[in-house]
Amino acid sequence: MNNNKKDCQLPPAAVDVLVIGYGPVGATIAALLGRYGVTTLVLDKVHDVVLMPRAIALDNEALRILQQAGLSEDAFEKIVIPEVKMHSPVLGQFGRANTEGCIDGHPKLVTFYQPDLEHAMRSQVARLKTVTSLGGFELESLVEMSDGVVASVRDEHGQSHSVRAQYLIGADGASSRVRALIGQEFEGETYAEDWLIVDVKNRHKSAIDHIEFVCDPRRPTPHMPAPGGRERWEFMLQSGESREELESPESIARLIAPWINPQELEIERKAVYRFHARCCNRFSKGRVFLAGDAAHITPPFVGQGLVAGLRDGANLAWKLAWVLRGHAAPAILDTYDEERRPHARAMIHLAKLMGRLVMPKNKIAAFFVHGLMRTLALTPTTRRYFEQLDIKPKNTFKHGLFVHHRRGDKLVRGSLFPQAWTRNMQKQIKLSDDTLGDNLTLVGFGVDPLSLLTPDQIVSWEKLGGHFLEVRARGQRSGGSCDFIEDMNHEILPLAAKGTLVAVRPDRIIMHHAPGADAGSLLRDCRGLLASKDATPDGVSITINEPIRLRA
Repeated sequence: MNNNKKDCQLPPAAVDVLVIGYGPVGATIAALLGRYGVTTLVLDKVHDVVLMPRAIALDNEALRILQQAGLSEDAFEKIVIPEVKMHSPVLGQFGRANTEGCIDGHPKLVTFYQPDLEHAMRSQVARLKTVTSLGGFELESLVEMSDGVVASVRDEHGQSHSVRAQYLIGADGASSRVRALIGQEFEGETYAEDWLIVDVKNRHKSAIDHIEFVCDPRRPTPHMPAPGGRERWEFMLQSGESREELESPESIARLIAPWINPQELEIERKAVYRFHARCCNRFSKGRVFLAGDAAHITPPFVGQGLVAGLRDGANLAWKLAWVLRGHAAPAILDTYDEERRPHARAMIHLAKLMGRLVMPKNKIAAFFVHGLMRTLALTPTTRRYFEQLDIKPKNTFKHGLFVHHRRGDKLVRGSLFPQAWTRNMQKQIKLSDDTLGDNLTLVGFGVDPLSLLTPDQIVSWEKLGGHFLEVRARGQRSGGSCDFIEDMNHEILPLAAKGTLVAVRPDRIIMHHAPGADAGSLLRDCRGLLASKDATPDGVSITINEPIRLRA
């Protein structure tokens, strides 16, 4: 059903999910929904990938979500970043983040070229039979009914078309039409400063291999390498400077000159942006959901803008699929906002803090702020807090679609299940998520989950879209009747006692865990979460009996 051609193909009259916006977040959501077998239509105003300089950094969680959506490790080029340095023109290096190494099988931090990622994800979407993608369509209006959403979309020739969907997702960016139609307002602030972003090619052999922030109050400048022989500089405009003036080749050459001879570089892309720190009060209304920049905008100082949108997609897509497939009650959709909004806000707050370090208002503020950071780095505890990224908010939920966790457990309910290198039944070495697949999985630590359940309990779990998997020690390949993986580097098994059962959601969040002796109660608790109208303690389920015309 997929189509990326520029001819005016008519959109289908009815789908399960309509996604507005085919950027990286919309494409990832479409890929996830397609993997779950959900009939999906993705519409965008333009046909092609936008080439303006935008996101450039991804962390290990984002790479894990892209893996979940079907992208192989070599699907697009990346540069692994070993460290992030912060420099003061007076104090020298005053801060550092250690981004060396891996978490859950992926580098802690990479830079990338966004068009490459988008092309790779669109290729993945094109392989999915249940997903259709069309360019040249703009959303005009929405009417929400009790059993669906009717969207009016206009094609490039001015012709209107009606599409009915059970659910609609707005992944249409910071100027979201969907957000405006459902009456959601952005809260937050806009930075007064404009920034010139410059991407150059033909990188000189002496280019840096890390990310640096030159925190000069006169002209703060982040600088980083990128794939394909690229480098990026971001220059804050000073008072009195115009966009046109700073975008000129002469100005860009002057700005880059302290690093390298501008004659050796080719200016590939340039744009002036004003950064924002904003978040909606809710990420959903009825059958309409917001994701990515349509729901929240994060300043770029911690490289979490696109990452946050990918987290949205992973959280929302499986919940929609489980409701549409009859595995769960619609009330679980309320947990999307409940789980994602607090973490998105926390990331925005961290980015604002980093912004104050990068953009001190004057030399005096810079001296005291940067001096404090340098002093804090002298003690091991505070140095670890910043250098080892403990300052970064953990993606652990306080409320949502999980059984509340017990203190002291290494496996924390409401947080990500670890990923490690494993060997499957076919003796293939793979990351464990590839074996978990697109399922709700009951994982046994050194025990076959099927051996602890009655036939009725097994059928009950399968009706919830559940599968079974045993994690074994390396070399243990005999016995048991369900699928198994070997923990090759002994990274998963030490996290829980032998015989523990763990219910892992399709988005890799731990829903529940318990000793094998409590297998029956674990299944009952999970079934209650998925089936009950009270799936989330703080959720608000919206029931609509009459048509509501959303404002234009």
